[in-house]
Amino acid sequence: MTLPAIEGRALSRTYGGFRALDGVDLKVARGEVRGIIGPNGAGKSTLMDVLTGRAATRGGTVLLGGRDISALAPRARQRAGLARSFQKTNVFLDLTVGEQIRLAGRCATLDNGEEVLVALGLAEIAHRPAADISYGDRRRLDLALALVGRPQVLLLDEPAAGLTVEESLAMADLLKDLARRWHVTVLLVEHDMEVVFGICDRITVLHLGRLLAEGTPAEIRSDPRVISAYLGTAA
Repeated sequence: MTLPAIEGRALSRTYGGFRALDGVDLKVARGEVRGIIGPNGAGKSTLMDVLTGRAATRGGTVLLGGRDISALAPRARQRAGLARSFQKTNVFLDLTVGEQIRLAGRCATLDNGEEVLVALGLAEIAHRPAADISYGDRRRLDLALALVGRPQVLLLDEPAAGLTVEESLAMADLLKDLARRWHVTVLLVEHDMEVVFGICDRITVLHLGRLLAEGTPAEIRSDPRVISAYLGTAA
């Protein structure tokens, strides 16, 4: 049996008296694009933090390709093949696009920087400082930096945040293409439902720190619990 690309078992996290994550199970197949949705405060970003090691669990196990990585620090999890991009772009404005990709390549076990520049349409602006490129290009640069090293699993926190409708759809098409072409497993936290339902193979819905529902986009769209808790108000 093929092992999941990433798996979380009974993941829990509390902040003071607030239970942000309450016994959540997650299992994502290799090459899958998985959406994580839910209302504000549902536990989406906390789940990302727990998977990447930025937040310690108060119970549960994280496995990457069947390997228990629960005790590893964030940097060690990254070296093991788990990458993440954040809602706010994490680029250096004073450095050129190419310089940032080359720096990332030097720190990675596999330097595929030139391939990433071409694949994300950044080669033509590689000579320009990040301060001089558009916000949409900065979002693509942020994604490119996460893809340097060819991670097994890529966690994306609202990659379409701040983009126009056209830019969001272009980003969605790019993600879907790269996931298929490079066999990268993607976990996507996103509020843009057009992006989520357009590219995700399956969707996990969180509510009040717990797993509310999981299924295909069609199943989630028609689930009355999801409509009541999230999609009805999101629409």
